[in-house]
Amino acid sequence: MRLLNVDDSKLSPPAVVHLLRSRSPELAKSKSEETPSPSGLVHFRQQEDDGTPRSEHFPSVAGGIVALGKFDALHIGHRELAIQAAKAGTPFLLSFTGMAEVLGWEPRAPVVAKCDRERVLASWSTWCGEVTPTELEVEFSKVRNLTPRQFVEKLSKELGVRGVVAGKNYRFGYRASGDASELSRLCEEYGIEAYIINPVMDNKQTILNREFTDTKERGQVSSTRVRYALSEGDMSYVSELLGRHHRLILMLNDELISNKNMTFPKSCLLNLPPKEGVYENCSIVFGKGNVVPCRVVVDTDNIRLELGEIDCNNIPSGDSRYLNIEFGA
Repeated sequence: MRLLNVDDSKLSPPAVVHLLRSRSPELAKSKSEETPSPSGLVHFRQQEDDGTPRSEHFPSVAGGIVALGKFDALHIGHRELAIQAAKAGTPFLLSFTGMAEVLGWEPRAPVVAKCDRERVLASWSTWCGEVTPTELEVEFSKVRNLTPRQFVEKLSKELGVRGVVAGKNYRFGYRASGDASELSRLCEEYGIEAYIINPVMDNKQTILNREFTDTKERGQVSSTRVRYALSEGDMSYVSELLGRHHRLILMLNDELISNKNMTFPKSCLLNLPPKEGVYENCSIVFGKGNVVPCRVVVDTDNIRLELGEIDCNNIPSGDSRYLNIEFGA
């Protein structure tokens, strides 16, 4: 195992802990040039729940740098993984789908609506050398029983990735039996670069440590903390964790945007709202950066938008299927 010195001036906080490269540069090069045969293991995010395709063409992951994690909230810790991946090559995010179904978890709304993830990732290009990370999905049922070695072997032989990025607390393999150290060791063996980074820490340690008993919680920014902040209705804290304002997406069916005050059932929501309450400094967002100020009232069954003196008839419909509501801090 060979550790390389990393120039801290080229890294955004938190700094990379260590970087492992293959003992054989030729081996790493040959793997990056291989054509992968995913065999159904991985697919790109190609369409939304309503069947709408995102794009007809996606780049191959072969030769890319893959960030590993659970990218539910797409928070600033996840963004840091993407930043480090972009510094090393073409960035990809690899996460698992279907975990709740396989593990018997209760279904819950995502923090980021599926139809909004592309926008969030595109906003990261500013930090990623003007490159938008591409999101990959692995069916959890296909990798659940893999040992750490088998998982890394798939990354190498089936996907042909050139490198991986993971947090220092990352666990993988059957029953999370592998840790970041084992990931680094196996990647070196298979000719893959491994970039292990320190987690982005939450600034509100004193307040929140009392709320979390999960042993995985060590004070880092996490999707769990984002969900907690939403459950408390603390939108300033949510914005701090996400690195952006929280955007709530409503799927419109027969509802019409025609009044100054509008009420929608929560069944229209595509992602997680904050707790019940009144929220000032919110906006309806349409087009590229066009906003209409509003107040949002969340109750047990409905979402109410109050626009004051602005008539909804003056709001361009754009994609009339969705209504985007952004919560200010």
